[in-house]
Amino acid sequence: MNVEMLMTAAYIVAALMFIMSLAGLSKHETSRGGLAFGIVGMVLALVATVASLVLNLLGTPQVLIGLGLLVVVILIGAGIGLWRARVVAMTGMPELIALLHSFVGLAAVLVGWNGALASEDVPANLLGIHHAEVFIGVFIGAVTFTGSIVAFLKLSARISSRPLMLPGKNALNIGALVVFVGLTAWYVITPDLWLLIAVTALALLLGWHLVASIGGGDMPVVVSMLNSYSGWAAAAAGFLLNNDLLIVTGALVGSSGAYLSYIMCRAMNRSFISVIAGGFGIEKPAAAGEEETGEIQEMDAASVAEMLSAADSVIITPGYGMAVAQAQYPVAELASQLMTKGVKVRFGIHPVAGRLPGHMNVLLAEAKVPYDIVLELDEINDDFASTSVVLVIGANDTCNPAAAEDPNSPIAGMPVLHVWEASNVIVFKRSMSSGYAGVQNPLFFRENAHMLFGDAKERVEDILKAL
Repeated sequence: MNVEMLMTAAYIVAALMFIMSLAGLSKHETSRGGLAFGIVGMVLALVATVASLVLNLLGTPQVLIGLGLLVVVILIGAGIGLWRARVVAMTGMPELIALLHSFVGLAAVLVGWNGALASEDVPANLLGIHHAEVFIGVFIGAVTFTGSIVAFLKLSARISSRPLMLPGKNALNIGALVVFVGLTAWYVITPDLWLLIAVTALALLLGWHLVASIGGGDMPVVVSMLNSYSGWAAAAAGFLLNNDLLIVTGALVGSSGAYLSYIMCRAMNRSFISVIAGGFGIEKPAAAGEEETGEIQEMDAASVAEMLSAADSVIITPGYGMAVAQAQYPVAELASQLMTKGVKVRFGIHPVAGRLPGHMNVLLAEAKVPYDIVLELDEINDDFASTSVVLVIGANDTCNPAAAEDPNSPIAGMPVLHVWEASNVIVFKRSMSSGYAGVQNPLFFRENAHMLFGDAKERVEDILKAL
């Protein structure tokens, strides 16, 4: 067996590891194994790629320089990755992932430019295909790069989460795509460098505008979609580098990310095409001055504890605020104590609770909450009407009755947890500010709703003491 066959075999095994990783990550019980498969596959792919490069350089004056540079960049990248992974909080994970997607996009742009500048090595009969690969790869990579940067800025609250509503924004997006198709045909016929510069600038602007035009309520879908874009960008780079593993893994990431985005759009009653097309057809949200106001009922921790003790059933609906307060551990302890007292306790998880798919599930698993009492929206929504008490801990948009009752709301039609149907609702919040989507929540003013203000972790600990 020669070296090339060994490399191909290593790539096939690595690709299988990635497929098994995706399968494992689809369930709570197998997620750790799925993560392990992904790590093994990535290590194998990296080792095979480095070995292939070294063998190709053997006997040339560049072998030591090439190997030295490769080791340096691997160490730098691994060091930065390990550092960020160790210090990032779970609340910062969505923006970190968005930032990582931007690196994949930037890499695809650089690979495309390198392919364009080194096209003299391409056989004449394949030049047209090569030029198309370069152009498309640069376009996808540049859209992913700036789109991911905007998502990072929105998720980290460095810029407003409200959608950018430029006049004729849909026409701008469609026009950019039409120009891209025209430039691609032109570049295949006449591969002038200025055309590559033009499409790079066009794609960078389009990526920025697409994500800037999407509001905070849809950002979890955007992160998933950017994951898909980064996969297709990697696949495009694989074609340019003639790397089968990069093509396969890029296609896996691209297709799985697109499918996850489609599932999330269905769960949110959003149009898949609308979201990926920069909020096509979405109206401008109401101004701050149009937000609903009313009388609220405030409650203290001792009163909440008394209400919970007398309850037959309790549903806890966590949101991003629970993650910020790192309240998952006292919440898990609260659930355990109530179950010990004979109270039926369950968790209701919205598909996009938090700012990343599965965000709340990970937090609850981290706190050792049993999987069998953690239910999805479709499984729990019919039970709210027969529930004594609902604890809304740091959630806002995912339990907003305006989505179900107000056709003019920016989140109208989005499936939400019907917490207001319970006998009593306790809302844990720091203040009366609107949620990430920038929409006021009329739940706060319902007769059966009570507000418990303050840090969620501290308030839950106060309830535990009172119990």
